[in-house]
Amino acid sequence: MKLQPRRPYLLALPLALLASCAKPEHQGERYVFISTNINIPYWQEAKAGFDDAGATIGVKTEFTGPAKYAPQDELTMFRDAMATRPSGILVSAARADVLKDAIDEAVRAGIPVICVDSDSPQSRRIAFIGTNNYLAGVESGTQMAAILHGRGHVVVVSIPGQDNQEERARGVQDAFKKYPYLGVTRVVNDNGDSRTADDLITGLLQSKESIDGIICLEASGGPGVAGALDRLGMAGKIPIVAMDANPETLSLISRGAIAVTVAQKPYTMGFYGLHFLDDLHHNRVHEFPNWQTAPASPLPTMVDTGTVVVNSRNIQDFLASIPPHKTS
Repeated sequence: MKLQPRRPYLLALPLALLASCAKPEHQGERYVFISTNINIPYWQEAKAGFDDAGATIGVKTEFTGPAKYAPQDELTMFRDAMATRPSGILVSAARADVLKDAIDEAVRAGIPVICVDSDSPQSRRIAFIGTNNYLAGVESGTQMAAILHGRGHVVVVSIPGQDNQEERARGVQDAFKKYPYLGVTRVVNDNGDSRTADDLITGLLQSKESIDGIICLEASGGPGVAGALDRLGMAGKIPIVAMDANPETLSLISRGAIAVTVAQKPYTMGFYGLHFLDDLHHNRVHEFPNWQTAPASPLPTMVDTGTVVVNSRNIQDFLASIPPHKTS
């Protein structure tokens, strides 16, 4: 009797069964992103990058944070997330000092933490991914200096005490040092709320404050300031240099109500933030045997995601380049 050759699938079947029982690399992994003021478009864009990275890697993602500027609420949410033992945490520190101890505790507990957008540089966070905020401030100041031809009184709208805002404010001041007749005459705190920015600028103008230009160092300020000028019949008469590429800000540039915005890349921050956390969780970077015991971060400690200046000359090209990211 002629023997039949062994059918390959008979051997392959047990191997396939074994493979189906193997634990996938990312099974059960969950990463948390804690931001500030989560309802504004800027953070929805960061969430889109975070979620897209999670879908690519095959991990669960959770996005949370206060619905307004509230550092203590953000701290509570960070500690709540830490208690659930996620695989890693991304956080934008509304106040570096408020988040520092909690970040340190998470890292000591073996939960990798990376700061995005706003840093907590004195903490044990593993890396910072975001804009070089000092250079963003220099760009804002340089743009305003060009518009005002190097002379005038400038009001700055920001959130003093937040690390990224302080760095941007320092950049503006350094940019203005080249111009002896140009200076920041007042800094107002809008707490990341457009209505507050509107009210503050309205009050200054109604009190006859001398204002030749307004620089906004956070995303909500630009639309708020533009609203104040519009209501007072001064739209376009005082140049506004805004921050970020929120849809409302871009629309106001198209209409001539905002002169310039310095746009960041929140999608990129969220996308690479999760990839870096995943690399840490799996100790993929073999500079040291384990990120938890390493004498220095195995990752780049600072990643500058860059900015782009958007004005009336390039607004249409910029709008045409924006992909339809999910924002919910």
